[in-house]
Order: sequence, then structure tokens, then C-alpha cells
Amino acid sequence: MIIMHHLRKSRAMFMTAFLEELGLDYELRLYDRNEVRRAPPELREVHPLGKSPVIEDNGMIIAESGVITTYLIDTYDSDLKFAPARDNREEYFRYLQWLHYAEGSAASPLLLNLLTRREDPKPPIVTGFAKGELALHLGYMEAALEGQDYILGNDFSGADVGCSSIAMGAKQQKLLDNYPNIDAYAVRITTRPAFQKAFAKTGG
Repeated sequence: MIIMHHLRKSRAMFMTAFLEELGLDYELRLYDRNEVRRAPPELREVHPLGKSPVIEDNGMIIAESGVITTYLIDTYDSDLKFAPARDNREEYFRYLQWLHYAEGSAASPLLLNLLTRREDPKPPIVTGFAKGELALHLGYMEAALEGQDYILGNDFSGADVGCSSIAMGAKQQKLLDNYPNIDAYAVRITTRPAFQKAFAKTGG
């Protein structure tokens, strides 16, 4: 059985929800952040980086959201409900781009913005960079979601696992006043039955 190592109040929420999307049985192990918002040392016993999400399955420990998503689809999604077939190269590489976009490009500006909001005085070069990068990435996602429900079209896919975490992070930082497509996307993701089940099991 899959073991899902879930750090509360983290992007692990979206991976646990994906396990629900896939309809898989899994053992859930929950972890809480410490007083400085770091993951607890117990997670380092699972993986050296002490990060979450991490899964264990078939004798392997697998980290990084994009890799976990790919593994789960390759192993358990035989009908390719959540990803294009690999021989459809144009669609598959478009999917891969969005699958890795969240952690590869979009997460850093959100984190930088979160950290600079807590710092006073704020270095202008840092806040200016964060503001510019946020506008770039939120504008990119906003355009991609125009006229469709999810990042690749009107069907939820593995690419939405990471992209939905970016949308929700931006929503929590109150950055979406000028990005109605992303705002609607975040609501759409969190009202899916799989997300609601995962949230009920984990508390966030």
C-alpha cells in the first residue's frame, strides 16, 4: 500500500487530493510544522531533505511533486485519464511543461513575496523583483486558463496537481483581484470531491 507523508499546511494537500482522484488506497501519515513553520525532524527520517510530499510504494521512496505525479500516473492510471499518451508528443510535452512549471518557475516568486511581506523595512530591489515576477507568472496562468476549466483544457489532469497549489498560494496571499480566471480555478480545484475528501482526512 502507498504511504503518503503529508505535512499539514503545505503543497502536500494537493498530492493527497490526487491520490483521492486516482481512487487509490493509501496510508496517511500526518506531520505538523514547528514553531518557525519548518517541517519536523521526523520527515528527515523518511527523506534526507525532510520535505513533503513524499510517498513510499513498491519499496521506493519518491519525492518531488512532479516525479510523484508521474509515478502515480505511470503505475496506476492505465486508462490515461490524467495525462496524454507519450506517443502524442506535442500534447505530452505540453503536459510536461505545465506539470513541472509550478515548482520549476512559479513557486519561487510566491515564496519570495510571502517572505518579504513579513520583513520591515523591505529591500526595494527584492520587493520590486518579486512584484515583477508575480505579475509575469500570474499573467501567464491567467491567459492559459482563459475559456477553460483546468490548465490543459476542461478536464482535470496531473498538471493541475502543481498548478493548483500555485493558484491557492496566490489566493491565500490575496493576489488574485486582477486574475479572475486563476481565482475561479482555485475555487474549482478546492470544491472537487477528491480535494474535499483529502482535506477532511488531513485538516489541510
